[in-house]
Amino acid sequence: QVSLVESGGGLVQAGGPLRLSCQFSGYTFLYYTVGWFRQSPEKVREFVAAINWSGGTTEYGEPVKGRFTISRDNPKMTVYLQMNNLKPEDSAVYFCAAKKLQDINVPTSATEYEYWGRGTQVTVSS
Repeated sequence: QVSLVESGGGLVQAGGPLRLSCQFSGYTFLYYTVGWFRQSPEKVREFVAAINWSGGTTEYGEPVKGRFTISRDNPKMTVYLQMNNLKPEDSAVYFCAAKKLQDINVPTSATEYEYWGRGTQVTVSS
């Protein structure tokens, strides 16, 4: 059974950085594409970023392009989301999700992902 555990959330001032981690366990990590999504009370779950199995392909949602970077460390079975120049509108619960897929492309729809973590809260103060 695949398990995903997010960490690294917290309270940060606008303009500051934060790095989230997603620890994967339970199966062969190399078989999986991993994405980050976020959700706040006022919005539907939103695509943030995704990375394919090799790390060679990444995709980003428009609101975070140029500020966030997704990466993965396959030996550590961990995916990171480096968030820079944070804005109050980035405040949300951030979830990582995994899909068994070895492909050059990455899905950006939440419905395509099979496994989800419980989320980590990110709050950006103005």
